[in-house]
Amino acid sequence: MRIALGADHAGFAYKKILLAHLGQNELKDFGTYSTDSVDYPDFAHPLALAVESGEYDLGILICGSANGVAMAANKHQDIRAAICWTVELAVLARTHNNANVLCLPARFISEADAQAICDAFLQTDFEGGRHANRVNKISC
Repeated sequence: MRIALGADHAGFAYKKILLAHLGQNELKDFGTYSTDSVDYPDFAHPLALAVESGEYDLGILICGSANGVAMAANKHQDIRAAICWTVELAVLARTHNNANVLCLPARFISEADAQAICDAFLQTDFEGGRHANRVNKISC
């Protein structure tokens, strides 16, 4: 699987952990590369473009609350970025909403939870059916 990862300074440590955890996949690190303060849209937009274009299958964005990266990524027409802080939310984001970008709130979940949420997101397929109609109505 081709996975794009990106984070701001608040998500940098978790991004490093997830890069190692997901190493069996084809990964691209969209930055940031340190804990120096940065602006999350500078990483969310390039990652969203890469997923939207099909260059990467799915994306993972991490910031303190996950709100900023989700808002930025969701500005892209074909991106469905979901904030998930439990495994159950990650499964529902994929099965019901066909989310293609996972947004993690680094300040509110543990490292182990981040790994488990990522695994659930990446291993879950879209259910389609009645959910496909709803997902098809999301884009403007």
